[in-house]
Amino acid sequence: MHHVWQVGGGLCHGGCGTSTFPTNQQPSGFALSSPAPATSVLTRIHPHAAAILIMVTALCLAATGGALMKQLAGELPPVLLAWFRFSIYGVILIPLAFWRAGRACLRPSRPVVQVVRGLLLAAGNTSFILGVVHVDYANAIAILYVYPFLMVALSALMLGEPVSRPAWAGVAGGFCGVLLVIRPDPAALDIGAIFILFTGFTVAVQMLLNRKLGSESDPLLVSMWGAVVASVALSVSLPFVWQIPAGYQILLVAFIGGLSAFSHTLMIVAMAKAPAEEIAPFTYFEIVAGIIIGIVMFGTLPDGWAWAGMALIAVSGIAVKKLPGVLKMRRREKY
Repeated sequence: MHHVWQVGGGLCHGGCGTSTFPTNQQPSGFALSSPAPATSVLTRIHPHAAAILIMVTALCLAATGGALMKQLAGELPPVLLAWFRFSIYGVILIPLAFWRAGRACLRPSRPVVQVVRGLLLAAGNTSFILGVVHVDYANAIAILYVYPFLMVALSALMLGEPVSRPAWAGVAGGFCGVLLVIRPDPAALDIGAIFILFTGFTVAVQMLLNRKLGSESDPLLVSMWGAVVASVALSVSLPFVWQIPAGYQILLVAFIGGLSAFSHTLMIVAMAKAPAEEIAPFTYFEIVAGIIIGIVMFGTLPDGWAWAGMALIAVSGIAVKKLPGVLKMRRREKY
């Protein structure tokens, strides 16, 4: 059985770039070669340093795109913002999909699964935008990383897959970390955190659906169909939320869409260059990126409890991915 791994992130956080690769299969067309001198220098540092660096870069770009979405969220309706994002993302991916697969890209494998996945993308991305308006950006990214723990729990409870006791301890630690970040107040409902937790749930379900797609689906085509289905689904709401964006808003949304496509492509390249288990721990660098971006763009800094929660989330997440008996995700490369 192939192991499975997912890249989530950024506002690919809503899941735009969430997909997987079989660990024994590299995505054709994306296995880019690096210049020999640069590769040799990086290899001396770590055997997979180049892939790790590419992944960290992709996560930083994804986190930046999410922060820009947060800025626009107070100016444009969240549903409209999500529609713009997926529409631009689709416009970028459709020509690439035709170049890659020709007319075969019009016949997706497991179309029902693809449609459900696209609907989850639309719901998760919109929910993240709604939530990030009310939550500090670094905290929002940390809360979003509840999805690996939810995925393990759902796989055990709904699919009956075995999970070891140490792994369950890691899942419990991850949930405790999220609670430290949120610190829910029974007297005041934190609607922003609830929206982001829902986004994490949609990402976890997407991961389980990705296992249905397996190795039969090209990751680029999966991404394209996700963007197309999400944009079509969100189009239903346009008559109720439509407004003409200002010129700078159009440019910013276009930039976010391009950033999403570029960061997703970098994730694919990184995952083609190294085993999933080597890269997986570094996905939590996105939390670090969220902290830095929160300071620079929004002037916010997590408090002591949030720092402790973020550390617990990262440590528990890495432990869950490393411990035996844990559901691991099939790498087919994730908002």
